[in-house]
Amino acid sequence: MSGSVIVRVHALDPISESGILAQLRECPDIRVADTSASASASQHASPSVALAVVDLVDDDATGWLRALHRRDGLPLVLVVGQLDSRALVTVVESGVRAVTRRCEATPAKLSQLLRAAAAHGGELPPDLLGQLLDQVGELNRSLLGPRGLGLNGLTHRENTVLRLVADGLSTREIASQLAYSERTIKAVMQELTTRLYLRNRAHAVAYAVRNGWI
Repeated sequence: MSGSVIVRVHALDPISESGILAQLRECPDIRVADTSASASASQHASPSVALAVVDLVDDDATGWLRALHRRDGLPLVLVVGQLDSRALVTVVESGVRAVTRRCEATPAKLSQLLRAAAAHGGELPPDLLGQLLDQVGELNRSLLGPRGLGLNGLTHRENTVLRLVADGLSTREIASQLAYSERTIKAVMQELTTRLYLRNRAHAVAYAVRNGWI
């Protein structure tokens, strides 16, 4: 089907799998990848997104999600029965881009989430999104802030130096503007490039711009 999104479905039990497959059959723009040995080459088209179904996100489910993401390298859409707000960050770290509760997993909703994830977007239920933002804010206040770090893992000084490098200033000009020695500026850039496995100043600037840091 032209324009359809191909999805690989994973479930921890056959009942959950059959229920989700029944819902997906109602989505004209979604095609389930056929992994059976008898499928033809044309039926083995590569999926662009994976859908996982769990009842509860516990340690076992989290390990399973991480293993799926590592194996397939696909963005994950999660259909879940219950999701504790404390597990949200772990879920996102496991490769999940979109979440819906099982009771809300209508064909239309599944189609919307699968298309968003396949396009490298994401979506959470509004209440879960609010909880995730609260957790990220608390992480910044309690762990990163006291260490002088931002959410991007850069110190305020590293961020400032990177911005000035991106503006085309030399090491001497940056040192003069920030009232540091040239040795200090060089040390900041050396620490930054080493920690992030970057080759040089230009690579550091390109990396920062690509990640939206500056």
